[in-house]
Amino acid sequence: MKDLIYNPDTFRKIEFWAATTIFVFAVFSLITSEGGRNSYLFEEENIPFHYYRNYFLPHLIQYSVLYAAFWFLNFKVIPRLIQKETLFLNGFFILFTLIAVWLVFGITDTYLKNYLFQEYESEQETYDFIFQRSFLFALWLLFIFGFYTVVKYAGIYLLSNSEAIQAKYRVITRDGLLAIVFWMVSMFFLLIADAEIPLIVGWGIIGPSSIIFYLYSISRLIPVSLTKKKPFQAYLLRTLLVLIIAYLPVSLLGYLLSPHREFGFVVSLFNTFVQLFLTMPLSWVLFKRQMRGSEEVFVLKKELGRSNANLDFLRSQINPHFLFNSLNTLYGTALQENSERTAQGIQMLGDMMRFMLHENHQTKILLSREIEYMRNYIELQSLRTSTTPNIVIQTKIADVLAEKFIAPMLLIPFVENAFKHGISLKQKSWIKVTLHYEQDKLYFDVYNSTHAKPEQDPEKDKSGIGLENVKQRLALLYPNKHELIIRETTEEFFVHLTLTL
Repeated sequence: MKDLIYNPDTFRKIEFWAATTIFVFAVFSLITSEGGRNSYLFEEENIPFHYYRNYFLPHLIQYSVLYAAFWFLNFKVIPRLIQKETLFLNGFFILFTLIAVWLVFGITDTYLKNYLFQEYESEQETYDFIFQRSFLFALWLLFIFGFYTVVKYAGIYLLSNSEAIQAKYRVITRDGLLAIVFWMVSMFFLLIADAEIPLIVGWGIIGPSSIIFYLYSISRLIPVSLTKKKPFQAYLLRTLLVLIIAYLPVSLLGYLLSPHREFGFVVSLFNTFVQLFLTMPLSWVLFKRQMRGSEEVFVLKKELGRSNANLDFLRSQINPHFLFNSLNTLYGTALQENSERTAQGIQMLGDMMRFMLHENHQTKILLSREIEYMRNYIELQSLRTSTTPNIVIQTKIADVLAEKFIAPMLLIPFVENAFKHGISLKQKSWIKVTLHYEQDKLYFDVYNSTHAKPEQDPEKDKSGIGLENVKQRLALLYPNKHELIIRETTEEFFVHLTLTL
């Protein structure tokens, strides 16, 4: 439904295939028909009837011209008029289409209605009658097409702006707007089908009456009735009172619109039964369903808003922005100066930054990509410590071939914490990282040495946000699916994470 409303191309495709289907069925009906009433009218005037010349070909030409005219006006001219493009030219196209339809129908009707030449005194009178009727018919078709265009664009506007309309006029709901659009479309089909006047007038009164009663019920009658001890009975009594008051005005409207005097009272009585036995219970059911839906949506939005706020806040803390051009320059400079270790470090840092900028924004990524990022980080840090013999870094990270997904940047904070607090260039230090995956479970361990920070260290009393960050993310993203154990002694820091993916 949303695609139908907000995507004009989708609506155009529906219109195109609907018009094409009607055209194909019309041609098929023409092929399977033998002339019917036309041949009878020719026989009455004792004029020879030729199936192709007096029936099939004229109708086929008329159907084809109508189909082409609809396609041209609906898909080419009207959209440009709506956008106020070349108004004069498109106005000319409408006039040209009207004249073309008039002439084609006038000429083909001289073959379809050749029997009329026996009813008038001269050929000129017959031609005048045929072309006058054809012109009036072309005008009628243009009016019908204009009515369809108004209904279509009014419906699209109402539905696409339903939220804004409801915010401004609380009595109007999306269901009410859909009912209005449905009524307009149904009135269009009644007009184009040349339905009986009583049917058109009746539906023209009952349709809007039902919509107005529905909107009044959900905005006023039902909310007031719900405050009573017996809400449905209170709603029923108020409905009866409204229908009694509305009976005479509806009767008067039917009387004015219909040529039959008694029609107004008949349509008003029928309208009363429709509102009482159809619109009233339907309004009650829809209001109740709307109330339940609103409560569920409110709870979901509240929970989702809290979770999204937390996740966005946590993710923003691990989302730095880097400059790739600067890194490329540094990488080229390092190669020119034969600094292979520096160039290697810049290359690994670039890979890590691409991961941070592109994949870190996704809700889930492949576990293999998270592991690749972690390996790059460890290798980059190892370049800094490789010349120091009293620093030992051991890794046993198994490849994960299974296509498993994990929230990005979930494992790296533990490794970052190990390098931040576990490495000392003056004291013996070690870091050990192990990871393996087995039967939908990820096992991840990080050991690192700990060292007392000097008094002048500005971060001596700062614990950082890394571990608290990852704890909250685990709680939000993997409730009851993870086990996190953290132990710390004076010489060692240990983290064990078991995660079900």
